[in-house]
Amino acid sequence: MSELVIRLPATARAARTLRHAVREHLGPDGHPDAELCVSELLANVVRHLGEGTPVTLRVSGSGRATRTRVELTDPDPRAWPVRREAAGDDESGRGLALLDALALRWGVTRGARAKTVWCEL
Repeated sequence: MSELVIRLPATARAARTLRHAVREHLGPDGHPDAELCVSELLANVVRHLGEGTPVTLRVSGSGRATRTRVELTDPDPRAWPVRREAAGDDESGRGLALLDALALRWGVTRGARAKTVWCEL
């Protein structure tokens, strides 16, 4: 199983870089939902932890794999993601609901100095 690993500061502009890297890694028959999940996970870090927070993206599998696992690790194990129901006119708050809808399963792994939000597609 091949793995993509990218470390960078979380910024709104980094989402494009990560989506492109995921597309290249998964190939032409890749998983477009993986790109969307990466964008949502990164947006949560930017919104809740701030621009410039160091993150590590890991994507396991390839476009030919039966499952693709996406993980985004950040340095704050206390900032736990919580799924909420956004109202129709809310401009945010749908990221984890979208992740839940797209992924076969998802969760959070907490370490002493970091947490990883992951999903399997």
